[in-house]
Amino acid sequence: MKKLKLVFMGTPEFSVPSLSALALTHEILAVYTQPDKPVGRGLELTASPVKKKALELGLPVFQPEKLTQPSEYEKLSALKPDAIVVVAYGQILKKNILDLPRLGCINIHSSLLPRWRGAAPIHHAILCGDKVSGVTTMEMVEKLDAGKIYLKKETPIGVRETVGELHDRLSQFGAELIGPTLEGLDQGTIQGVPQEEAQVTY
Repeated sequence: MKKLKLVFMGTPEFSVPSLSALALTHEILAVYTQPDKPVGRGLELTASPVKKKALELGLPVFQPEKLTQPSEYEKLSALKPDAIVVVAYGQILKKNILDLPRLGCINIHSSLLPRWRGAAPIHHAILCGDKVSGVTTMEMVEKLDAGKIYLKKETPIGVRETVGELHDRLSQFGAELIGPTLEGLDQGTIQGVPQEEAQVTY
């Protein structure tokens, strides 16, 4: 596989397997994650799981309060990434950033789009008694979770399965899908399929 220059954006534990997988096969120019947050009774400033993993891997970490600040766009633009991979980052990307990389911005979303766009898709799948769930890699556009679908991987939801159990399985699925997605985009073998608007749920 051709080595691509990537920027990775993510924050929670769900994002960590994808970062680890990409670091093995591609050049990670920078990792963007949310600022450290006060946690616990002592309100001790605590790094996100993604920041901890990035530092462990020796990758440069950026934690802007808001990506919309002009100086942040200039910094990101100077990196000239082939693609930006976003996994539960926690900030909305504006059009100037979405248009920046050659291969676009690719999101790993923890549902089988177009079902469960938006926040907490794993919780919704279990609360609504869905029989299957999965992960989708998709093109990022200005409208939330509305871009073309690249690849999917699905899994049955166990009768007594918890949110935590499904979360951990889907986070591994994301790590498995992102490599083939990037390779397909780079080689032109993946074009993306538009979502069926009639099937969208939030």
